[in-house]
Amino acid sequence: MADAPDPDLAPTPRLWRPKRVLITRSALAWDHGRSIAERAAGLGLPIVELTGDRLMLPADDSYAAAKSTLAVVVAPPGKLRLQPIAPSADWRVDLAEGCPAHCSYCYLAGSLKGPPITRTYANLPEIFAALPAYLGQGKVTSRSRTRAHEGTTYEASCYTDPLAIEHLTGSLSALVAHFGAWDADVQLRFTSKFDAVEPLLALEHNGRTRMRASLNPASYARFEGGTSTVRARIAALRRMGEAGYKIGLTIAPIIAADGWRAAYGDLIADIAAALNDLPGLDLTVELITHRYTAGSKAVLDNWYPGSALDMSTAGRAEKRTKFGGIKHVYDTARMRELRGFFEAEIAARLPAARILYWT
Repeated sequence: MADAPDPDLAPTPRLWRPKRVLITRSALAWDHGRSIAERAAGLGLPIVELTGDRLMLPADDSYAAAKSTLAVVVAPPGKLRLQPIAPSADWRVDLAEGCPAHCSYCYLAGSLKGPPITRTYANLPEIFAALPAYLGQGKVTSRSRTRAHEGTTYEASCYTDPLAIEHLTGSLSALVAHFGAWDADVQLRFTSKFDAVEPLLALEHNGRTRMRASLNPASYARFEGGTSTVRARIAALRRMGEAGYKIGLTIAPIIAADGWRAAYGDLIADIAAALNDLPGLDLTVELITHRYTAGSKAVLDNWYPGSALDMSTAGRAEKRTKFGGIKHVYDTARMRELRGFFEAEIAARLPAARILYWT
């Protein structure tokens, strides 16, 4: 009798199905906006074509209603003026804003204004046309002795998880293909908590895109509602590596809960077992500890009142941001302990990996 299929490695990933798709009048003027509408219609999703460009939620203007809404809009002019995104990349390029996942540490909480609708942009030609002006102008990789070989880097997952909505938008595939055809010293970067990589595998990426899987131990994935399982994300990362993509790990947010050493040790061991035999493995690691602001904590407490994630001030220190705000991070002793552990474990189990930064 054949073994039952492993649900973590199901060949058909679980895909987000929003309860409504709002399309603004301006978005419908773009080919890509109409293409997204066609994709949504093909999936049988309810589509509302708005008579203007103002987004209107149903009377139930709640977190749940917003989180189950995809809006197709036009990126405003400000989105075409790229911003630096240290320490990840030289520049941030936004295909969308918002995310359908339900992570109780969400980094977007307190950063994005208004209800947490996922907005995807229809005016891709304008977004693509803005990129060349920033070539060679960054300060993270363009002028770094240790990362200059990456070229000018563009991060596509600052304000969204582009893979989470790719089956609805096709925007990430278009961007990967654009970079693949761009004869320049550039690299596109994106990170994801999802595993639906199939649309990307056959693209002519020409080695100019690096996908990173955003990972935490399975025991901490309870804080990551609506995402693919950790095993499925690792398996998807391997498929991307087999397709010739540069790949990476975003271990984030690192949570110093009871048993963290064993939990993260098992995670790194699982990653090593899945990736170490990949021919020509090009693997980077980004290590990001859990942090929050007073504003983001207030939003998250409202969104996820039953979350067991520790956001108390015990064992925390205050860190001032470049904008004058205050983040609560782990104190110096815990930071030192965490960093020493991860650097040692990665060196031992993933010898080919390069740690890009710790924060």
